[in-house]
Amino acid sequence: MADLGVSIIAGCVDSEEKTAEVAAELGFPVAWGMTREMGDQFGAWWDEERAFIQPSEFFITGSGQVLASTYSSSPVGRMDPEDAVTLAKFIINRRAGK
Repeated sequence: MADLGVSIIAGCVDSEEKTAEVAAELGFPVAWGMTREMGDQFGAWWDEERAFIQPSEFFITGSGQVLASTYSSSPVGRMDPEDAVTLAKFIINRRAGK
């Protein structure tokens, strides 16, 4: 994604230790200890019943504008790396008038 000028940053509600286990094999930073207030700032969907942020993905410009978003209420529907690259290329091309 760096060759596209795009960064991936993730966040989760887990502890620092649990997040470190999961993030060790990823190629991008993962914030730990996300709170409802933090999720609300991004527009994430907080699951009241289970008290955590449901999978929510955002393409955000450097100035904070949300260009695209996805939400999931289950493990199905999360964006994989290939989808992220495809969407990033689409957004970049659209913004360039292609």
